[in-house]
Amino acid sequence: MRAVELVFAVGWAAFWLYWLVEAFSMKRGRVPWSRELRIRAVIAVVVILLIRLGAFRGNGLNSDPWRAGIGLVLLALGLGFAVWARMHIGRNWGSPMTQKNEPELVTSGPYHLVRHPIYSGILAAGAGTAVALSCQWLTAVALAGVYFLYSAMVEERYLTDQFPDNYPVYKRSTKMLVPFIL
Repeated sequence: MRAVELVFAVGWAAFWLYWLVEAFSMKRGRVPWSRELRIRAVIAVVVILLIRLGAFRGNGLNSDPWRAGIGLVLLALGLGFAVWARMHIGRNWGSPMTQKNEPELVTSGPYHLVRHPIYSGILAAGAGTAVALSCQWLTAVALAGVYFLYSAMVEERYLTDQFPDNYPVYKRSTKMLVPFIL
């Protein structure tokens, strides 16, 4: 394993370990499992089809040091942004599409820049992985993007119902995933 691959593997492993540990501190809530399972099942079917079609074979790993450097920067910025958002939202965090008991609307810190900074950070880190290692990673980033976009739209419906006065104002003033753009 090359050094760059090792850095990416350690970075992602540390991130997901942190995520798992922090999951024990979140508020209780309800996850609409039927909806969550449907979108995950669709993504699993797409992944299986892509594997069967050979989408992940060949093309080797990237060996360009500039691409590796840019990818590492995107990985660090993306994971850092997601962790900052997770720390800032605190116990209000939950798995995608969770409806929290006693929710609070968080609009400061990274949530002042985008409404879903955790999703933004993970997608940026995924894009960095693709840039540095192999463009085949873009398939995984695209699938995660579809899942996160769907989750964000469901969560925004919940938040609009829970905060009918404040959330629409916040939604008009803050982009969903990319500051100033989307």
